[in-house]
Amino acid sequence: MDKLIIDVVGIGPGDARKMTVEAYEALESADIIIGYGTYVELVKKSFPDKYYLETPMTKEVDRCRMAYEEALKDPSKKVVMVSSGDAGIYGMASIMYEIGTEYPDVSVRVIPGVTAAISGAALLGSPIANDFAVISMSDRMTPFEQIEKRLRAAAEADFGIVIYNPESKGRSGYLKKACEIIAPFIDADRPCGVARNIGREDESSKIMKFSELAEYTADMFTTVFIPNSNTVRIDDHIVTKRGYTSRQDKN
Repeated sequence: MDKLIIDVVGIGPGDARKMTVEAYEALESADIIIGYGTYVELVKKSFPDKYYLETPMTKEVDRCRMAYEEALKDPSKKVVMVSSGDAGIYGMASIMYEIGTEYPDVSVRVIPGVTAAISGAALLGSPIANDFAVISMSDRMTPFEQIEKRLRAAAEADFGIVIYNPESKGRSGYLKKACEIIAPFIDADRPCGVARNIGREDESSKIMKFSELAEYTADMFTTVFIPNSNTVRIDDHIVTKRGYTSRQDKN
């Protein structure tokens, strides 16, 4: 018998228009959709007639086992696990593979989605047009000392930096800490930006100088952009230059 397959789908920022075609089709063909409550509610807007199961945050392992058990319970039902953004970037893909070792008769297929670094950058202009690093400020599973090391290394190497999960109810002041760590490597006037609730009804974005960023009130739904040193502000956009025009001048 062929193995059962669970699709682990990145739903993008939440708006169905920003899903990949492959992700949309996977949800359209699903019988059972499982996920964290907030993301399930986003999917329900486009697929109200599906059967949904959800678990709260911090119950990721339970959520994975739920998906495998549902797939085995009725092989005729198509089970999909959803993640916001891309399932392989701070999402459910890795843990689904880990728990999957307990369920040898079920396979996982990852369907990519649009992560916040991409969708948020589009709101601000082009702040990650060259090499960049994505770093989460959540120390729930990563020691803060390691986060600090990654921030400092990325800033010193002049990577553009995209910060996920900058603050939460239990982690206030973390964006300010991040700014203090990288301040020795960042010009105070460098244009930076934030994008919040990307792809949702109250979507917003804001451009500010790096010197102002530490005082910005962020939350778990905020993505922070600190571009590299080759970045300028053009009208109401942040633009990281790649060197095309300077190369043209030399010719």
